[in-house]
Amino acid sequence: MDKRKILFSIMFTVLGLLAFQVSVSQIIGSTQKFTLFELLGPIGGMFLGPILGALSAFVVRALDIIFTHQSLDLLTIIRFLPAICAAVYFGLKNKYTAIVFPICIALFLINPIGRQAWMYSAIWLIPFVATFFKKKLILNSLGATFTAHAVGSVIFLYTFGLTPAIWIGLIPVVFIERGFFTAGIWASCLAFNFILDKLTSFKFASALKPFVKQELLFNASKSN
Repeated sequence: MDKRKILFSIMFTVLGLLAFQVSVSQIIGSTQKFTLFELLGPIGGMFLGPILGALSAFVVRALDIIFTHQSLDLLTIIRFLPAICAAVYFGLKNKYTAIVFPICIALFLINPIGRQAWMYSAIWLIPFVATFFKKKLILNSLGATFTAHAVGSVIFLYTFGLTPAIWIGLIPVVFIERGFFTAGIWASCLAFNFILDKLTSFKFASALKPFVKQELLFNASKSN
């Protein structure tokens, strides 16, 4: 693993654990909340590749569960998969990642509850189209957060149900929530890239030269 990936892994782990402590919104139908980690989770795919990126999201989420002594209930376990899928989506360059959205739409519509709230799944047509332009960072960010949303929603539908009215009522919330997460993923990726560029170009030995020179001059003056 090169220096850039090592630095990213360290920063991602530390900031990811901190991000888990900041709640953003309530997950309807549960006692759990979305946190600022939603803004960081997918970006490992960009810096480490889809496989290591997915692994990094898994590890940080697992560490948070361990450090905060969370119980491993069903929803806690379920929430691993959306973050992993989002990281894979964000790291893959090809357009075949678009397949996740038709699959999720189909799974949503064949469910009796989901079929009555079909317009909820229609939201995923937006990231489906965006995937064909995923070279643009903002659209890749949109696709990543909606990947987590689509996968999470389908799992939640089959696990916890909720009524069709609740799913339909969530539509405006989804646009606000995912818009915020899209901007956050985009900004996080740019920030990490900027910081890593600075850190990897920093020459530690060169930075120490003035101090070494001053020490030599000081020692020389003492000897005289």
